[in-house]
Amino acid sequence: MSSAPCEGGRILRSVSMSIIRTIVERRELVANLVSRELKSKYKGSVLGFLWSLLTPLFMAVIYVFFLRLLAGRGVPVENIIIGVFAWQFTALCVNGGMTCVTGSSNLVKKVYFPRFILPLANTLANLVNFLLSLAVQFVILFLLLGLKGTTVSPWSLALPVLILYHTLFNLGLALMMSSANVYFRDTQHLAGVLLSAWFFVSPVMYDLSFVERVAPASPLLANLYMLNPMAVIITGYRALTMPGEVFPWTPYTIAALVLPLVFLWIAGIVFQRSEKNFADML
Repeated sequence: MSSAPCEGGRILRSVSMSIIRTIVERRELVANLVSRELKSKYKGSVLGFLWSLLTPLFMAVIYVFFLRLLAGRGVPVENIIIGVFAWQFTALCVNGGMTCVTGSSNLVKKVYFPRFILPLANTLANLVNFLLSLAVQFVILFLLLGLKGTTVSPWSLALPVLILYHTLFNLGLALMMSSANVYFRDTQHLAGVLLSAWFFVSPVMYDLSFVERVAPASPLLANLYMLNPMAVIITGYRALTMPGEVFPWTPYTIAALVLPLVFLWIAGIVFQRSEKNFADML
């Protein structure tokens, strides 16, 4: 397992350079499509970008003021906020990725360009929203932690690396979902069900302490749980941001960190092989 981080690093550098080349070579088209995504997302909306903040905050409020009261226990509010904002980034990329090709059928049929740019533009548009929401998130975290006499961890300076990693994983999801939805329109309905299930098996509204409680009785199940990419991503955000939080380095978490990069590579191959029939299928 010692070679896994090195292999993951090589994949990350290779994929990142490929994406950067595409952005540089087609920067005007990418910029226009990202701008279109951002404008269409909030077209006719009174609150506009605020919905990107309000949706995860509402999720956190519902948990804190209802579920925690009913259960009489829960994780710190700061951890919940970090979890829901990170989850929202992935959920938006999945939902937007499903329709980024089918919703641009006229463009796909009439103009030649690398179709890869469509899910890329969708992911970058959601990244812009995520980065803006992070600014608000950090203000909230500073206030909440300040009331406890502490502040965010200095390791938060390393967040750009995790954000890049998270974005690449989301791009892989967008690539896979966009190509699948062209061939199988039931993908949109199936994705909603799978996202709901994925939400509950990811530490969005709870932390790893809940999983550790079942570890003595079912250690294999607890280890397999850590193969969930969103488990390590959300835990990573908390470990880099929250004081006293430590990332659980185990063979399973290391494998989980490599899996999304391998998934992005596979999704890129699947998308490349299927895009040749997009115009006919649309």
